[in-house]
Amino acid sequence: MKFKLKLIFAYLICFLLLSIPSKVFASTIVCKEQLNQSSFKEWRIKFNGVLDSTQAKSNIRVEDSKGSRINTTITVDGETITVTYPVGGYRSGETYYLKINKYTTSKDFRQLKNDYSMKFTIKKEDFKLGNERLLSDYNKLIDGKAMGLITNQTGVDSAGISTINKLANYKKAKLTALYGPEHGIDGKAKAGEYVQSYTHPSLRIPVYSLYGATRKPTPDMLKNIDVLIFDIQDIGARSYTYISTMNYAMRAAVENNKKIIVLDRPNPLGGEIVDGPVMEDKFITFVGVDNIPMTHGMTVGELAKFFNRKINADLTVIPMTGYNRSMIYQDTGLKWVQSSPFIPDITSVFCYNATGLGEGTGIGQSDYFKWVGGNGIDSKKFANLLNGAKLPGVIFIPETKGTKGGVKLNITDYHKFNPAKTGIYMLSYARSLNNFAVPKSENEIVMFDKIMGTAIIGQSLERKYTPQQIEAQYEGNLDKFKLEREKYLIYN
Repeated sequence: MKFKLKLIFAYLICFLLLSIPSKVFASTIVCKEQLNQSSFKEWRIKFNGVLDSTQAKSNIRVEDSKGSRINTTITVDGETITVTYPVGGYRSGETYYLKINKYTTSKDFRQLKNDYSMKFTIKKEDFKLGNERLLSDYNKLIDGKAMGLITNQTGVDSAGISTINKLANYKKAKLTALYGPEHGIDGKAKAGEYVQSYTHPSLRIPVYSLYGATRKPTPDMLKNIDVLIFDIQDIGARSYTYISTMNYAMRAAVENNKKIIVLDRPNPLGGEIVDGPVMEDKFITFVGVDNIPMTHGMTVGELAKFFNRKINADLTVIPMTGYNRSMIYQDTGLKWVQSSPFIPDITSVFCYNATGLGEGTGIGQSDYFKWVGGNGIDSKKFANLLNGAKLPGVIFIPETKGTKGGVKLNITDYHKFNPAKTGIYMLSYARSLNNFAVPKSENEIVMFDKIMGTAIIGQSLERKYTPQQIEAQYEGNLDKFKLEREKYLIYN
């Protein structure tokens, strides 16, 4: 008795000529290339025989153009195999191959005679921010509701139009409150400066400060809203407090039974560089709000999902389109909006997490985080040590400022530059040159340890460990985080 095999990919993309002996599935399949597919394409392969589930799952896969296996989910239901898209979807404009190994078998142990492969290409999507999708693709989340918006001057779309204005003019919902993070809703207050709440001059709605009398929205601040929306551009560094504001807002949303929506934006540093010591529970504060490393490589939407493992908010993240993990800010085509007084441009964004780590050591930054140094530093020796380390994507130019020796950072490859790694090397070499006093936490935790998220870095500097020895101290926890974060990534 012949057992016929018939494979039908969705939309009849494979055509079959059958010639089947009794012991094998011998078929000739012509798989036409599929163009302009959705990033969230789901493939269904139908056989005219019941499949061996275990064999099918292990012998069907999706690979990218480099031959790397893509993490899809494969389910088997009788005669049908379903191959779902990876978390975050396939990459815009990329080519993939759906492959069926000849060892795919039926329940009565028959198998294919040949391997089969179908090439498919994903439609190249235009880059869109989360805030550009809210009023079109996700408007049902806010229609008929009173909205509260956490934002500042960075909350604009690709054309520079303010999310405040867009929501204020949206007729199907009502903007009833605004909330501003550190530096205020206009981004002009100095770092750490107390910010007052006030009434918006033209909209006549409250602008509540989340960096004044409170850093978490109070019940009174939330009483007149149904849904809380977050739209602020982060810079990819753990200690930058905008993500802490988001975390606190998520907690307030749970406590006050409110929904929260995060409008996703790019991580300016990209999604592939992940480095630095991971925050330990003991050191969690507003400048390090969760167990993430200094350079975390996650978007605000991904961070919100990560934070939510502890918070359990009614959270919706509106993802970007046309975005992937390899993109840095310059790849998006967006114009950088000054995110705070000392972050005027994209170079300052990249340098922040490298030169801003020396709190309390006397090793400090200048030129909007593009220079680092201190008293007792020989600029040339400092530069020679750093350049000798061959850190990726950067060279160091000796530059003395008054009594302080130091270096200016010249980023040569923004995709490869690793801010946290660079910062650790800077501190270690600076300590070897001027033997600065390492801040120590005793009765209370000092800011240096809060920024580091651990006492290990200070202890290593005290012992004059090399940069490589310091890296070894936190490598284990960093590797664990990299595995943990996979569950919360939106973009592949």
